[in-house]
Amino acid sequence: MLIKENISSAYQEIQSNIIKGLTILDGGALFEEENWERPGGGGGKSKVIQNGALIEKGGVNFSAVYGKLPNAIKKAFDTDKEDFFATGVSIVLHPHNPWVPIIHMNIRYFEMQTNDDTMQWFGGGIDVTPHYIIEKDAKFFHEYLKNTCDKYSPSFYPKFKKWADDYFFIKHRNETRGIGGIFYDRLTPMSTQLSWEQLFDFSEAIGNSFIPIYNQLVKENREKHFTLEEKQWQYQRRSRYAEFNLVYDSGTKFGLETDGRIESILMSMPPMASWVYDYKAQPGSLEAHTLSLLKKDIDWL
Repeated sequence: MLIKENISSAYQEIQSNIIKGLTILDGGALFEEENWERPGGGGGKSKVIQNGALIEKGGVNFSAVYGKLPNAIKKAFDTDKEDFFATGVSIVLHPHNPWVPIIHMNIRYFEMQTNDDTMQWFGGGIDVTPHYIIEKDAKFFHEYLKNTCDKYSPSFYPKFKKWADDYFFIKHRNETRGIGGIFYDRLTPMSTQLSWEQLFDFSEAIGNSFIPIYNQLVKENREKHFTLEEKQWQYQRRSRYAEFNLVYDSGTKFGLETDGRIESILMSMPPMASWVYDYKAQPGSLEAHTLSLLKKDIDWL
């Protein structure tokens, strides 16, 4: 039987372990901690790093919030249930070096209650947004996710990879946000043929995959030289990241609709971005190559 306090405690431990790993990996700055309370119930812990040796801006946030569902969320969930509880860990890192990718991860548990009924599920995912797509790194990333998913179900990786491709799609640009990863939502025993305990274990496994994945991606790219032009391209790609989060991201919308802490919700925004009018990449350039790979349903394996 799932106990929400146990899930919340496990997620806090995952946050702590990720902070330790990233502090070592960055090597130039410490995370600042801020505890916050939500007016409607609950709160969280935001851990933010700025101007590190590796990370220009990033955050590893934990939250456990509860209260009454706003009408907009009830409509989106197509439910008349009133009370909710949500807990999770959310991470976004924006590196200095344009050869190191942006990475995002979220694991979460959600439940809604009335006097005689409970709806509950797990959601989450992890995805990578390279400024320059390096196919070797993309293969490593997707292989790691597939190996993790296959421990629980052979259907998870292809299903969740497709889900990520569709979810992390910037419709108004007709391009994916990056190379995808996995995305899943509303996982229950009925939808997966796994027990609640196995789903909880899967959620933890995704959380624990973050440090080994990012360690490898950073190791391969952090010492690469970059030019001013490549830095400007990074700002251009960051603008697309910001567009997705502000227009389409369900977590951002949920946080804003449930009176979440604005600074924590918008932690995902890059420190600097650039919107170049009608940008056209030079044919045959690395920028053009990256744009050619921002498509759904690429088999990176």
